[in-house]
Amino acid sequence: MAHSAAHTQGQQHPIKLYLVVWAWLFILSTCSYMVDYFQLEGFLRYSLILLFMVLKAGLIMAIFMHMAWERLSLVYVILVPVSAILVFVVIMVFEADHTLLTRLTFFTSGP
Repeated sequence: MAHSAAHTQGQQHPIKLYLVVWAWLFILSTCSYMVDYFQLEGFLRYSLILLFMVLKAGLIMAIFMHMAWERLSLVYVILVPVSAILVFVVIMVFEADHTLLTRLTFFTSGP
């Protein structure tokens, strides 16, 4: 009987933690909206939107998905492949620019 009572109790996190995370998510969403409101353009716009998106996703993963309290090996299993994919995407962007430049150089008709 004592075993089942201890098993159902579980770990409880303070409600203040969730309220603070909710406030930060609201602030980051507002900042993301302000990027559009101030009509920022180009690299700055996309950099800020991606930054706010990654920060919000990190907060959600860390607190609401309880990744902050998991074993380090589980965190590595999730974060290392995602980081590798991001590195490969950056490599593909540079390679795509090189391919476009090569095609424009050799396949456009000259004067």
